[in-house]
Amino acid sequence: MLVQIKKVYKSYHKAGGFFSKGKVDVLNGIDFSIKEGECVGLIGESGSGKSTLSRIILGLEKANQGTIKIDGEPIAKWIKKNQGKMSVVFQDYTSSVNPYFNIKSIIAEPLIAIGDKENLDQRIIELLDKVGLPQSMIYKYPHELSGGQLQRVCIARAISTHPKFVVLDEAISSLDVSVQSQILELLHKLKHEMNMTYLFVAHDLQAVCNMCDRIFFLYKGQIVEELARHEIAHAKNEYSQRLLDSVIPLNVNQKINETVLGHNHNVVAFT
Repeated sequence: MLVQIKKVYKSYHKAGGFFSKGKVDVLNGIDFSIKEGECVGLIGESGSGKSTLSRIILGLEKANQGTIKIDGEPIAKWIKKNQGKMSVVFQDYTSSVNPYFNIKSIIAEPLIAIGDKENLDQRIIELLDKVGLPQSMIYKYPHELSGGQLQRVCIARAISTHPKFVVLDEAISSLDVSVQSQILELLHKLKHEMNMTYLFVAHDLQAVCNMCDRIFFLYKGQIVEELARHEIAHAKNEYSQRLLDSVIPLNVNQKINETVLGHNHNVVAFT
């Protein structure tokens, strides 16, 4: 296993400050793993703990209990030894870039941070091409780009260091539906071209089914069900079934892939 998450707990003090006696449990014993080359989906409603878990995996927060390992090493130690080999694409593409940086400077940030500055201009042009953007954008600024274009820049930045593991934290949820499908297609292509492993965090079941090999349903800080993509129509947990029903009521005689989810061969067919 590339990533192993074991018995992770996280709680916060209730409003009222550090000395407040009460606490809010956000993660309650999260336990799952991700194989190398796999795309694992983590799905849940707002407040389920998805983003908190993402921040812990990225090293931006610490768990109260539990362990996270990559390649068998504690995550903090692995990140220190493997600079640039974990990256992230966030939901809000506007707040995740410096508005005063041009596109070249935005994409170059992680490369400069790890001291990899050789042939920067050429490499950034190649990265723009890889994410479907023209070379002419290299000196533009974030406010001159559309949302979809700016998220492509964020993806170019995320893959600039050739990461092994990428966290996609609601990476498409702020985009228009038509743009979402284009970004999903791009992410799918890059994953295979660059042999990356993804954790795809989302609340959109259709997007998760499109991208992921396995899907974990997160409810009130707990994993309540794990399903392979082809098993998604056979969810047993009440919460998982409710999420499925919110997309379309499941009917064994109805080919959902021909109605709601379209004809994309990457999208799971609920039949």
